[in-house]
Amino acid sequence: MQITLKRWGNSCGVRFTKEFMKQAGLKLDDTLNAEVIDGRIILTPGFRHRSLRERAAEYDGKLNISGEFDWGEPVGNEVW
Repeated sequence: MQITLKRWGNSCGVRFTKEFMKQAGLKLDDTLNAEVIDGRIILTPGFRHRSLRERAAEYDGKLNISGEFDWGEPVGNEVW
């Protein structure tokens, strides 16, 4: 894929096609890390905050965030 640098205010920008974005797993407003290594421009996805719904999906939507947790019997001077 060839792209052309275009003026964007006082900077330059590039545009990616919808198909390219889908293939790369990118969405509008995603953050990318950019670096130059051996004269090559490397773009990698940056950190993205996920919603609680997205995180819960990793656990089949089953998060136990309100239940009690048993830590076992006291082993020191704990007072219950």
